[in-house]
Amino acid sequence: MIDSFKDILAAAKQGGVKRVVVPFPGREDIDVLSRAAALGLVSPILIGNEKSLKAFIGKTDLWSYPNEVLNEKDRKAALNRALTLMREGKGDILMQGGLTQRALMGAVLDEESGMKKARVVSYASVFQLLKTEKLISVTDTFLNNNPGLVEKQAILENALHLDRLLGAESPKVAVLSAIEQVNPGIPSTLDAAVLSKMAERRQFGKALVEGPLDIDCALSEAAAGRKGVQSVVTGNVDIYLVPEVDTGYLLAEALVFFGKMPAVGVVLGTTKPVVLTIPFISDENRVVEIALASLTCRKGVDNG
Repeated sequence: MIDSFKDILAAAKQGGVKRVVVPFPGREDIDVLSRAAALGLVSPILIGNEKSLKAFIGKTDLWSYPNEVLNEKDRKAALNRALTLMREGKGDILMQGGLTQRALMGAVLDEESGMKKARVVSYASVFQLLKTEKLISVTDTFLNNNPGLVEKQAILENALHLDRLLGAESPKVAVLSAIEQVNPGIPSTLDAAVLSKMAERRQFGKALVEGPLDIDCALSEAAAGRKGVQSVVTGNVDIYLVPEVDTGYLLAEALVFFGKMPAVGVVLGTTKPVVLTIPFISDENRVVEIALASLTCRKGVDNG
């Protein structure tokens, strides 16, 4: 079982070097890739102005590790070439690099030339708890604005796939809402109740899904008991499924900035992992983020 960021790094090292494709990398990207290459995690494929990139790499530690530079002076052409490399199996992980998230994800989600695998592509934020050796994930924290029940089912399936790759045999899922009771006036409670019933009927395989839960019931078995909620999920959650992106993104930011919890993230539901540049992911943890993406490549499985 992988229980910490240290475990993620160790497991990724055992999985071997991954080819990371990065269109128009910036200074921060080169620094992260240098550190990842030094750990034996990656062999970067950088796409951009060849002359400028090689001159810049020569001033960093990355020059001493295997890397490849492909010449494309136009950002759109660099993005198209990156996607071609991923489709042809010449890349294992796609990084955002110097592209905007809108441009990158628009291309990734293209039905004909993109990398979409699952019904819904989602983003999972993974946090390391401070007091115990345990990882939790919150999803979707970035990509799906107002998912309905069908989309939430797919988002949950993506998150369960990731948790099982991290070694969880029976992930415990809290489907969050404003309250812990089913209320027809609050649609997210209805979605949560349906997902919970689906899990009871083994539609998610070996997983324990409880909902609706408000945040105190999810975090505390005692608080749940006071409200009449009896579940093995409360107080021991692995995955927090949020009702929409506002809740997810704000919760992730609060955990990082108020709670000081280390965070990484990865795009799920694509044929190969995609790493975005998210503001609340620290530079220090971006190497762990690459390692997490590397784990979703292992054993040749698809990323969703």
